[in-house]
Amino acid sequence: MQINLEKLLNTINIDADWIGLRHVTETTNIRSVRDGKPQTNGRSRTKGIMVEVLAKGQFGYSATNYLTPESIQQAAKSAYQQALSASKWAIHPFTIDQRPKAVGHYHSPYVTPLDRLSTQDINDLLFKVCETLKVSDKIVKASASAQITETEVQFVSSNGSDIYQKFFWITSNYAAVAQEGNVIQTRTDNGMMARCYQGGAELFDVENTLDRAKNIGEQAVELLAAPDCPTTTTQLVLAPDQMMLQIHESIGHPLEIDRILGDERNYAGSSFVKLSDFGNLVYGSSLMNVTFDPSVSGQFASYAFDDAGLEATREYLIKDGILLRGLGSLESQTRANIPGVANFRASSWNRAPIDRMANINLEPGNSTFDEMISSIEYGVYMESNRSWSIDDYRNKFQFGCEYAKLIENGQLTKTLKNPNYRGITNQFWGGLSQVGKVETVEIYGTPFCGKGEPNQAIRVGHASPICVFDNIEVFGGVA
Repeated sequence: MQINLEKLLNTINIDADWIGLRHVTETTNIRSVRDGKPQTNGRSRTKGIMVEVLAKGQFGYSATNYLTPESIQQAAKSAYQQALSASKWAIHPFTIDQRPKAVGHYHSPYVTPLDRLSTQDINDLLFKVCETLKVSDKIVKASASAQITETEVQFVSSNGSDIYQKFFWITSNYAAVAQEGNVIQTRTDNGMMARCYQGGAELFDVENTLDRAKNIGEQAVELLAAPDCPTTTTQLVLAPDQMMLQIHESIGHPLEIDRILGDERNYAGSSFVKLSDFGNLVYGSSLMNVTFDPSVSGQFASYAFDDAGLEATREYLIKDGILLRGLGSLESQTRANIPGVANFRASSWNRAPIDRMANINLEPGNSTFDEMISSIEYGVYMESNRSWSIDDYRNKFQFGCEYAKLIENGQLTKTLKNPNYRGITNQFWGGLSQVGKVETVEIYGTPFCGKGEPNQAIRVGHASPICVFDNIEVFGGVA
């Protein structure tokens, strides 16, 4: 970064108890191809500073993209006045304890630097993906896209914090649409934009990418002749790419403490979880172990510190099926008097941090994939999210998948199209009967988890093994 943030901090003249500056620079390159024709070749860059102050027990925020001492001073005055105004209607008094001193750095891991990969290299790969997806004339649309984002964040504060974090975010999306008569089926690369990682040029390995593209195209065509998923109550086996969505919607969002406190109720909804449930609620079966873990190398939402300066550590949210800890920042933890995690995150320099998911992972169990399938007399195996619907309390849900297999007498048999399932969160997780070994774990994520007013789309990661759930209602048709 070409800015002396500490020097700017020292120029601010306001009577605040604490001041923090968060400088963010983000550059994004987007490339997309459809049916062998380029659709997008774009580059964007944004940078600015969020000024945060603590005064009379309240935090105030103001942001500017004019990085001069005069603009920073003006933003600080605005944040200070905001804090003073908020103090008149305060619901809880805050102190400097909610902004601990922190010093450190973080850098996304990589094998091969991204600068080894030219724009031409990426475009050539996307053209090859489209060509490979088109395994048949029945493929009526083939699309491929890649987004590479480099983000630098520096945070300094009046109590001595000095944090620098640099991220390389890579998201790709490959999809084939097949049609025969009035039957249309879509197959993607583990779900729309689910392949999200931190890393380098190694994430664009040509051989691996084209192998996946060929499989996507073949399965899209395969689905055209497949029967609909049956309507029944049975054992359901979910692949990690669908577990990603299941974890996100029925664990991640309902455990956000600001939702439980009511902060998000008018926009993104509330939660069925109550403050009294922490330490007591049986969230699922004893096989259910869920962690908040921003330390996983290469996972999409890994980092060393959140945007309050709290060091990020691995913590159990749910252990042996019992709810232990919420997804709440130091502010929310203080208000709710329950344990939380380092998840105070902002999507950019012009957004104030709020309680967000990061890496929420289901820990592996003791079953192999073959053992799980062979133990099932009748059931359905599903992959890759296609649609989702869940109520405002994150309780009742209905999810659709792209691809399924019928399980009969311990064997995967016929392919099924339009698979869906529904459930109620605690009952569903209570039916968790088998959890795959570490060899079955796969990592996915999403670049656009939305929340907050004004809206913030943020990056989230989820890792999971393959899982078996008992007594689940499945059904066919377009959900």
